[in-house]
Amino acid sequence: MDALSGAGPRRARGRPGARSSGVRAPAAPWARFSAWLECVCVVTFDLELGQALELVYPSDFRLTDKEKSSICYLSFPDSHSGCLGDTQFSFRIRQCGGQRSPWHDDRHYDTGAPVSLQREPAHYFGYVYFRQVKDSSVKRGYFQKSLVLVSRLPFVRLFQALLSLIAPEYFDKLAPCLEAVCNEIDQWPAPMPGQTLNLPVMGVILQVRIPSRVDKPESSAPKQCGHENLLPAPVVLSSVHELDLFRCFQPVLAHVQTLWELMLLGEPLVVLAPSPAMSSEMVLALTRCLHPLKFCCDYRPYFTIHDSEFREFTTRTQAPPNVVLGVTNPFFIKMLQHWPHILRVGEPRMSGDLPKQVKLKKPSRLKTLDTKPGLYTAYTAHLHRDKALLKRLLKGLQKKRPSDMQTALLRRHLLELTQSFIIPLEHYMTSLMPLQKSIMPWKTPPQIRPFRQDDFLCSLEHAGPQLTCILKGDWLGLYRRFFKSPHFDGWYRQRHKEMVQKLEALHLEAICEAQNIEAWMKDKSEVEIVDLVLKLREKLVWAQGHQLPVKEATLQRAQLYIETIIGSLPKDLQAVLCPP
Repeated sequence: MDALSGAGPRRARGRPGARSSGVRAPAAPWARFSAWLECVCVVTFDLELGQALELVYPSDFRLTDKEKSSICYLSFPDSHSGCLGDTQFSFRIRQCGGQRSPWHDDRHYDTGAPVSLQREPAHYFGYVYFRQVKDSSVKRGYFQKSLVLVSRLPFVRLFQALLSLIAPEYFDKLAPCLEAVCNEIDQWPAPMPGQTLNLPVMGVILQVRIPSRVDKPESSAPKQCGHENLLPAPVVLSSVHELDLFRCFQPVLAHVQTLWELMLLGEPLVVLAPSPAMSSEMVLALTRCLHPLKFCCDYRPYFTIHDSEFREFTTRTQAPPNVVLGVTNPFFIKMLQHWPHILRVGEPRMSGDLPKQVKLKKPSRLKTLDTKPGLYTAYTAHLHRDKALLKRLLKGLQKKRPSDMQTALLRRHLLELTQSFIIPLEHYMTSLMPLQKSIMPWKTPPQIRPFRQDDFLCSLEHAGPQLTCILKGDWLGLYRRFFKSPHFDGWYRQRHKEMVQKLEALHLEAICEAQNIEAWMKDKSEVEIVDLVLKLREKLVWAQGHQLPVKEATLQRAQLYIETIIGSLPKDLQAVLCPP
């Protein structure tokens, strides 16, 4: 397979597929489809063109030339991987050509979904099913083709399961099968946080539960109910997005806390793996180990030298960007020697014992091509390693404990670690919120007090992570480095936004609960009364547009107040405020 050939990817001749760049035509009847997927692509290997985009469906979905090129190159394993048979992996690319208007309303989903599962506003995920098998009828002697689902949703488990159903069938029956599947997806209900959905495709019903931001950790799996009315019985997916963390982290379990710290601090990291499947799973597992904290840095589960950001990420004229890169080409070892952290993992072992753990090695030990597995970094962890966790996981292996139970242990450990780190920040942030009694109906609400890092660090002595976590170490040093990371900025912006919305909601409630608006109006000028109408309207529109946590009765009372106030004004002002 010549996946690194110099020929640029173009649309194969004589095939249906993508047209010129732009956006989907307004008449396209794909609103339900686009709630889940942007498009489906088929990438093939053409002797003259190299990787070629054979088909895009729906056919009127527009991809820019740069997006087409990225999808083509990232949909094939590079020549170092040697993937025979069927393999699945994923990639993530930057959207080009500006923001595109979705054909569905994202706000309801994003409001209810955990921050880590919200739609990507500026990137596409590509979920790939690649097949390479010997075929004497083809000149090169191999059948090579990829089916790719392009989406903004990080539902890796769901889309891998979907590909497992449709890709083998598509490779046998081609385009008619794909069109039928897309039409079925266009009948699916939209993803609704907190709801269990039945998704029919190719005679199978996939039952999934879309996580909600109010979920408790154990409530992500679909409730086992309602099967008796479904024929055939549904295939229940325990999660739409969670990976088998234990399998992903097996070679690095001894360093999982060091990797957790590197992710928390948004450090640049290269993952060099034998295949796109291993690189993409490791990168996704690393970005998910901060849950429920949103991963705010860039990450590329699979990245090649043909990517449009290759020069940007490999330049030595500036510090490495805050990116986690998954690669399979050893050439990257040479190109990225200036990066501070490189993780090389080897081929997986199928024995019942714990795979040989990668060792911590100094970056100076890096060799260009024959680099051995290891975590090459000069970083020293702030927290002591949890040896008890490693012993429990080893014991589980010896007792042949199921992988999902091992994953549950590991996930709980990482969740508790992240929560122990975040809870003191949450408590301090809450203390910056004005008291409810200080919110007066006819006055501008008080401001949220500024976050002062020194004050927070002083609060750790009596309200720090030691209250919920047994791990010892330099917690203060970890917080100080965290303040400089993209994750602190992302977390603070999100929390501040939520607090502003809460403050606005409390102020609107205070106005609506004021006993006598007529009494307030008696000694006010017309200018002051009109100003109140305009502000109330603005608050009402903002509350509805941003779905503030305000009761429906409060919104109705605010509307009644507006009508009462306008009714008390002279007719000429009424005509201005309520034009016919």
